[in-house]
Amino acid sequence: MMLSQQSKLLAAWISLISNFILTVLKIVVGAIFHSTALIADGVHNGGDVIASIATLSSMKLSHQPADKEHPYGHGKAEDIASGIIAIILGIAALFLIYESVLALFEPAIIISLWALIAAFVSLVWKYILYIYTIKIGKRDKSKSLIATAYDHLADVYASLAAVIGLGIAWIGDMFNISLASYGDPIAGIIVSILILKVAFNMGVESVNVLMESNVSQEKQDEFSDIILSFSEVKRIDRLRAREHGNYILVDVRISVPGNMTIQEGHDVTKKIKNTIMEKNQDVEEVLIHLNPWYPENRANR
Repeated sequence: MMLSQQSKLLAAWISLISNFILTVLKIVVGAIFHSTALIADGVHNGGDVIASIATLSSMKLSHQPADKEHPYGHGKAEDIASGIIAIILGIAALFLIYESVLALFEPAIIISLWALIAAFVSLVWKYILYIYTIKIGKRDKSKSLIATAYDHLADVYASLAAVIGLGIAWIGDMFNISLASYGDPIAGIIVSILILKVAFNMGVESVNVLMESNVSQEKQDEFSDIILSFSEVKRIDRLRAREHGNYILVDVRISVPGNMTIQEGHDVTKKIKNTIMEKNQDVEEVLIHLNPWYPENRANR
């Protein structure tokens, strides 16, 4: 667990430092060579710096043990960070759309090869970061790290648009094709819409977890099958399971023979709990309530 936490923190720190360097690189190069797309992409990376800080903070908080004020732990801190990243992504996408639309109504500028190189470096750098971060995030089931990975992926799209747009504009300058100079803002608008979609999906997922929505039906069916595999269980009266950050809490009410002793009931619940947790490493806690069942209830099983 310690090594897992260290790898997550390392990935978050690498993301933070990389985003800071890319922000400075894009804004400086964009300002020197008057590239609107590069400056806008740099501002987008500036938002990513804030997102990376949110990820680091939430990861440290989410792994704190349960306390009196937070008896279920601090796992939702990562979902809050994921929601913050979604908002930042959405704002950045709207900003990129605004800047791209403005560029369509302004005189075309001569594109520098250095601006194109800077955009290409960002594209490659961000793609490597995405592969690295999504691998660690999925392996350790870190919501905030996965959100950061998708943020990197959105940056890949943005940088790709900048590379294509700047490349078209640069070729247009070389061969005196005036319309080609507007390739950058048009590509920026298209990619910004894709980034908005990523932000929306990420935000919906975060809200669902924070609003205590049930896990997927597939996951619920998996829990039901495990519970009903025990002959002592005559009926599942209620099954609820919710995500709490990077782990799941299960709450179930089951009916067992009414003539069972307290010790027998305890043994059954312990076996059910252990089996669910052994087969589902992401389940942190299973709460089981027993109801009495009698033969006349057989039809209701």
